[in-house]
Amino acid sequence: MMKKKSISASKASLVFFLCQMISALDVPLDSKLLEELSQPPTITQQSPKDYIVDPRENIVIQCEAKGKPPPSFSWTRNGTHFDIDKDELVTMKPNSGTLVINIMNGGKAEAYEGVYQCTARNERGAAISNNIVIRPSRSPLWTKEKLEPNQVREGDSLVLHCRPPVGLPPPIIFWMDNAFQRLPQSERVSQGLNGDLYFSNVQPEDTREDYICYARFNHTQTIQQKQPISVKVFSTKPVTERPPILLTPTGTTSNKVELRGNVLLLECIAAGLPTPVIRWIKEGGELPANRTFFENFKKTLKIVDVSEADSGNYKCIARNILGSTHHVISVTVKAAPYWITAPRNLVLSPGEDGSLICRANGNPKPSISWLSNGVPIAIAPEDPSRKVDGDTIIFSAVQERSSAVYQCNASNEYGYLLANAFVNVLAEPPRILTPANKLYQVILDSPALIDCAYFGSPKPEIEWFKGVKGSILRGNEYVFHDNGTLEIPVAQKDSSGTYTCVARNELGKIQNEVQLEVKDPTLIIKQPEYKVIQRYGHVSFECIIKHDSTLIPTVIWLKDNDELPDDERFLVGKDNLTIMNVTDKDDGTYTCIVNTTLDSVSASAVLTVVAAPPTPAIIYARPNPPFDLELTGQLERSIELSWIPGDENNSPITSFVIEYEDGLHEPGVWHYQTEVPGSQTTVQLKLSPYVNYSFRVIAVNEIGRSQPSEPSEQYLTKSANPDENPSNVQGIGSEPDNLVITWESLKGFQSNGPGLQYKVSWRQKDVDDEWTSVVVANVSKYIVSGTPTFVPYEIKVQALNDLGYAPEPSEVIGHSGEDLPMVAPGNVQVHVINSTLAKVHWDPVPLKSVRGHLQGYKVYYWKVQSLSRRSKRHIEKKILTFRGNKTFGMLPGLEPYSSYKLNVRVVNGKGEGPASPDKVFKTPEGVPSSPSFLKITNPTLDSLTLEWGSPTHPNGILISYILKFQPINNTHELGPLVEIRIPANESSLILKNLNYSTRYKFYFNAQTSVGSGSQITEEAVTIMDEAGIPRPAVGAGKGYSETLFATSPVMHTVRPTFYKVQPLYPRIRNVTTAAAETYANISWEYEGPDHANFYVEYGVAGSKEDWKKEIVNGSRSFFVLKGLTPGTAYKVRVGAEGLSGFRSSEDVFETGPAMASRQVDIATQGWFIGLMCAVALLILILLIVCFIRRNKGGKYPVKEKEDAHADPEIQPMKEDDGTFGEYRSLESDAEDHKPLKKGSRTPSDRTVKKEDSDDSLVDYGEGVNGQFNEDGSFIGQYSGKKEKEPAEGNESSEAPSPVNAMNSFV
Repeated sequence: MMKKKSISASKASLVFFLCQMISALDVPLDSKLLEELSQPPTITQQSPKDYIVDPRENIVIQCEAKGKPPPSFSWTRNGTHFDIDKDELVTMKPNSGTLVINIMNGGKAEAYEGVYQCTARNERGAAISNNIVIRPSRSPLWTKEKLEPNQVREGDSLVLHCRPPVGLPPPIIFWMDNAFQRLPQSERVSQGLNGDLYFSNVQPEDTREDYICYARFNHTQTIQQKQPISVKVFSTKPVTERPPILLTPTGTTSNKVELRGNVLLLECIAAGLPTPVIRWIKEGGELPANRTFFENFKKTLKIVDVSEADSGNYKCIARNILGSTHHVISVTVKAAPYWITAPRNLVLSPGEDGSLICRANGNPKPSISWLSNGVPIAIAPEDPSRKVDGDTIIFSAVQERSSAVYQCNASNEYGYLLANAFVNVLAEPPRILTPANKLYQVILDSPALIDCAYFGSPKPEIEWFKGVKGSILRGNEYVFHDNGTLEIPVAQKDSSGTYTCVARNELGKIQNEVQLEVKDPTLIIKQPEYKVIQRYGHVSFECIIKHDSTLIPTVIWLKDNDELPDDERFLVGKDNLTIMNVTDKDDGTYTCIVNTTLDSVSASAVLTVVAAPPTPAIIYARPNPPFDLELTGQLERSIELSWIPGDENNSPITSFVIEYEDGLHEPGVWHYQTEVPGSQTTVQLKLSPYVNYSFRVIAVNEIGRSQPSEPSEQYLTKSANPDENPSNVQGIGSEPDNLVITWESLKGFQSNGPGLQYKVSWRQKDVDDEWTSVVVANVSKYIVSGTPTFVPYEIKVQALNDLGYAPEPSEVIGHSGEDLPMVAPGNVQVHVINSTLAKVHWDPVPLKSVRGHLQGYKVYYWKVQSLSRRSKRHIEKKILTFRGNKTFGMLPGLEPYSSYKLNVRVVNGKGEGPASPDKVFKTPEGVPSSPSFLKITNPTLDSLTLEWGSPTHPNGILISYILKFQPINNTHELGPLVEIRIPANESSLILKNLNYSTRYKFYFNAQTSVGSGSQITEEAVTIMDEAGIPRPAVGAGKGYSETLFATSPVMHTVRPTFYKVQPLYPRIRNVTTAAAETYANISWEYEGPDHANFYVEYGVAGSKEDWKKEIVNGSRSFFVLKGLTPGTAYKVRVGAEGLSGFRSSEDVFETGPAMASRQVDIATQGWFIGLMCAVALLILILLIVCFIRRNKGGKYPVKEKEDAHADPEIQPMKEDDGTFGEYRSLESDAEDHKPLKKGSRTPSDRTVKKEDSDDSLVDYGEGVNGQFNEDGSFIGQYSGKKEKEPAEGNESSEAPSPVNAMNSFV
């Protein structure tokens, strides 16, 4: 026997774990595991044992269960099989055991009274529910009786008996008068537990004729009332005082039995004058603390959750000034059965041992009985592995056939307990449920928990390894948890890496790898510091952090552990918090919190705000509150309010805010009424009916608002009819046979009077029906049942109160509930437009069959198979929704050369209707995708081997491949293009008779009957001839013919070495500069795709300022930077637009120093001024002489004189005076497209002005080989390509033409 106990103990942890795993099958940790494991049924939901139902409603008896495979259900009624198929009023919900008894269709609840029990069964066993006792509730009427008036002498006691009808469940009793007001109760007058009304002594004020006892039956929501009882009290002088006597209970002792866990109620009501006071004690003990309560003016002792320890004698003592009396109640606490150890589900593997334990207690001691699959175990099928030992079933060497559901029944005379527990025998190899390669991240020096959730039967053993081939983990630095989790108490940097979990049992082994990353902790390296700041100053707190580079921190600032005030004075920077214009309310503790996904740190500092040094300044403050509020001119809908302003405290009052309180509907809540200017102290206020107004006034100045004034006196306006009706009236059905009418209720002050109700009216639209109306209160919804499905209704909701109705409301249109559409669209046709697009047509369904708001049509379509591959795949349905009454639609994104199916469904607000029959259509062939790869291998002097893969998407039947190739020289010029057609069944070929040491570019694509697909390109180079034979020019030598290539086998016995040719990436190199005082000429060389758009970036060398950017017009390779500062070092680089991150290396140049002009302004020279004066005087003399000669009729040869003395200013400039030769400016190009003639003049300072050249000094050619003289004149020539040489002077003036350089092809 001891051996068996030790075996059970050794398996306890296994049972606990596997029970957890089986219960965890409801959580989809591993869908494959859920699909494969079998499980006996388990009852998950059932109705209560004592089930009292409303006889007017359908009876729903719940029974839900889970299991694998899903269980089937059956019922017994009063101990015999209940055949629900023979009763048309009884149905069972699909995939459920819940019964629905349709009482509302003519059934009677009394006919279905009885004891019901549900059984859930599958191939692994059967679980049963409790015995569910069904009883309909009853609310019988009071029996008629003749009640005599009660005439009682003042001071005597009186009991008014209620004696309510016996209902199920018992009714709730209360006493009221004819006005439906509860009768006041006190120490003198109170209601007993039996519902009677007890008077310890009557007083004259107790005389009345409307003592009415009410019985409320909650299940049927009905209230019954007894006939009114009349009480007349007559006085006698003097009134005789009496000592206490007990009205209930009678005698000196009584007994009370209560069940464990219930509420114990003990009652003592005494008569006497003066009214006695009741006190309770427990003989030989104390009343239980925290569970004892006194009710009904201490006449009732209430002890909650009683236990056996509460048994004993309880004494109530009634006392007044004339004496006392007492009563002893002997309380015995019995107990219905309760669990000590309820049986738990047991999961075992074949050959294992286990046990089910069922232990319960009660008073009296309950008896334990066992059932197997709902059958008493004595008559259940024999199981050699099972042995029953009282409250324990012991299992030894179980087999799979031992799986079953066992029921334990513990019962005594006060009730029973029933528990299901299954034994599930499983033989399962290990499974690891933790996802593979799961990433765990922890902070350095913190614990790391790495999961290995697993399942297996028998329980697998778990081992951990670090790395794929590491040794098993052992030692004190690791903690191994029973659930498979590996714990590293203190994670270090070297703890990072791959960890492998291995689970094995006798049925197999499985392993899983996970990753661990250890991150640096987040630190605040500079914390905020304590600050003392004067009022209206500025303060800043720093919070500088250091964190792991892979984690993104977020910084949050708090004030006094709450969010920062929403104030623009608080400025949150990256590493600090700044508070501008500090005030006293900014005093407090400021906390910087830094959060990452893995850790959080914080630091705090206190800010103390002190007053600024006292200055003789005027103190400005908020105004004092107004006072002496007065109401005058009271009318039904208006009143006048006046007040006296308080002190404005050196800041003029700008306005007054008037607020009101509605003491009738919302006491204590103040609402905004209006606002008036600060110069006004009276206001006429508009009022609403049936509101108990009081007003207060708040003064406002530039500093702020005053405290509110004291409230004015109250003013209650008269009641009136409602002025408005509810808004937002709607009618929308929630079920196919109802109409739900909703509205927004009026607020309290909108009611305009007491007794606010709503008159709800409706009638079917377009049908000659009368309005149906109902009056409701305290609701904003009304449900009309029994309506036809989806028909329009006219609806209106009108407010009314005790004084009358609101104005006639407007009507709205609503609809009763929708139901699913009945008919599928017909005549579905598909027109294939091309290989990827089709158009679908259908006939619309009749609107009556939609049975709701037509929302549109849904087209479900899916690919069945590819016609080229004949291979089916997982069907992925696609859905297109077409709104409204559309009867066609386009299906985009189809795959060419494929077979598709589709169907069409109509959609309304309830859902989708039935699908049309599946329509099959096929798409035609399309062009294929590009070949999956193109490899060029085995380069020799004159041959290359090409290998390729077929297109991923052939989109039809391939008929051939097209190969095109051509040579490329060093300047990226392309040679003649050769095209070869290759059969579709080939996958490689060898190209022969190629030029040695030559780069070739290949274009490769596939063809179907429709056309050619997209091409794939590659480049490769033949091997260089070691003898150094010159390479022929492009296109020289043999032409290409069909004899230049041969196909090679697809498979190779020895895999050849592949020489991967790197593709040509674009680059910019040889950036050179030629600088003058204020401008510089930039040139560069470019290799890459054509039509690149360049830009030049520059800036002052060593400066941290952003680069300035200039766009280069066209694709030229030079640019002039203008507006530079003389004598300054600049950095420059060139980039290409559209190529992300593609720029040249930087170059540095320096502009020339500012030079004084070598030319002298002759206009300021003395000799020139004298010469000009002499010339002017000479001309004047000649004019005078000429005038005299003319007057005399003579002639003078002025022309000859002028030729002999020509002005030097109009002579052509010589070459040594700074001519530019054949250079022409952009302005001259724009004017006449002709070069400047030799001798064209330059500005007087012999420099090219900024506005004379807009782009470059070199408009044609690929680079600049020029320099600038100190005076800025350009002395270089154009060249195609420049090789760097030592800089000792100007370059040669002779260079090849840029056109020849561009056209050269070696």
